[in-house]
Amino acid sequence: MNLIDITNPTTTETALITVTPTATSVIRNLLQQRNIPNHALRVFVTGGGCSGMQYGMAFEEKAQEFDKVVEMDGLRFLIDPTSMMYLKGVTIDFVDSLIGGGFRIDNPNAVSSCGCGTSFRTNDSAADSTSAGGCGSCSTSSSY
Repeated sequence: MNLIDITNPTTTETALITVTPTATSVIRNLLQQRNIPNHALRVFVTGGGCSGMQYGMAFEEKAQEFDKVVEMDGLRFLIDPTSMMYLKGVTIDFVDSLIGGGFRIDNPNAVSSCGCGTSFRTNDSAADSTSAGGCGSCSTSSSY
């Protein structure tokens, strides 16, 4: 397990992930509501979705052996090494909306993404490079 504290990154250091104050507040509230205040939020990428890769999040009590552990504003985020290749530099936000609200991930590594924002493609992912990167059935909002 690698512990990374990015509360005060140096000026030359690129943050592994950024979490907005709104998302931080929602995550903290979810931990309290579920009575799991010491858990961390795992942020991961798996194959699937209409663009080839998709995001996921889950609360976990402890890190796995090779996880990167990012501590920010009193919260812990777990990222496995494979997911880190796709998540480096992302910004996690939470959008409160009547239609299409939820967590939103802005990924600078994505060359295309589905309209709903849960699926994306990078130059290195195995998705068909001629794909427009959308399923055509989801809304134009990029949150989940």
